[in-house]
Amino acid sequence: MERCDPGGPARPRTGAIHRDYTGAVYGSLLAASVVVGAGTLGRFPRLEMIILLVGTGIVFWAAHVYARLFGARMVFRTMSAAEVRRACAEEWPIVEAAVPPAVAVAVGPLLGLGAQGTAWLALAVAVAGQVGWAATAAVRIGAPPRMVVVTSVINLLLGLVVVALKAVLHH
Repeated sequence: MERCDPGGPARPRTGAIHRDYTGAVYGSLLAASVVVGAGTLGRFPRLEMIILLVGTGIVFWAAHVYARLFGARMVFRTMSAAEVRRACAEEWPIVEAAVPPAVAVAVGPLLGLGAQGTAWLALAVAVAGQVGWAATAAVRIGAPPRMVVVTSVINLLLGLVVVALKAVLHH
């Protein structure tokens, strides 16, 4: 999951290899969207929500791996097993980002939350994860504090759009 691709995201100021958090930010927003979409169906079986969160994360992870491996830059050359493993590892944060909201769904009943309360908890966890991953990425690449704040606010606003959709679609 470490990137050392010179054509990839910006490197930290120290020149050290860093972890690419793009997939985690994207995966968190995806998880929030899954919670909103599934939470508006009327039924809310917790096990199905957990499976839907993790399953959707895995499907999007596989799609990203496929796109990376078979995209335009790889069409005309043979790829090695190491490249396949590297692509799988670099895109894995998409799946990892689905885990905290899935855990929130699992612990909702332990906190005395009903179906809607659990959905809101999972959504809050997903949005917090998105903002946290974005801020962490900005800090890790050596962004100035102002840029860390801007990145966090932009990701919070994106997450709040999903929250607003849930509020509007809540029934």
